[in-house]
Amino acid sequence: MNLPEFFGRTFNVPLGKYVFSPSYLHAAAIVFLLFLLVLTLAQVRRHFLTWSLKGGIFGIALGFFLALILEGFLIIGGKTVFTEVLGWKNAPKPILTALEAGRSKLVGVLGVTDEIQISEAGGPAQSKVIELYQTLTPDQQDLVRYQICTQ
Repeated sequence: MNLPEFFGRTFNVPLGKYVFSPSYLHAAAIVFLLFLLVLTLAQVRRHFLTWSLKGGIFGIALGFFLALILEGFLIIGGKTVFTEVLGWKNAPKPILTALEAGRSKLVGVLGVTDEIQISEAGGPAQSKVIELYQTLTPDQQDLVRYQICTQ
């Protein structure tokens, strides 16, 4: 019997109702890769035991604090990191309810008086700005135009 023919043969391994039929080459590769996995996990364990987190705790705490601040500002604005990352235009109703409850509690804790409603957050404000601009007197329109064009 030659070697390629031997490694190409298959054998049956019953797994419950299913029968797995790998070739000898596939079985040898699986055993070898499992051996490498065990060695890798042993090395990772060894490195974890010798690790030192002298300055890491301060960095983790600072990162957590900054993430809370960023998430708080986004919640006040009517959005969250998750809805922004996932690109949800209209999040599911249970998630919107939880976000609204969290936002109202955070607004109460921070004492924010000028809230941005969720319905207005991120919406097109161009038409509202144009309407407000047109309600101004001509002198006020000139002042607004001057402030926008010079800055």
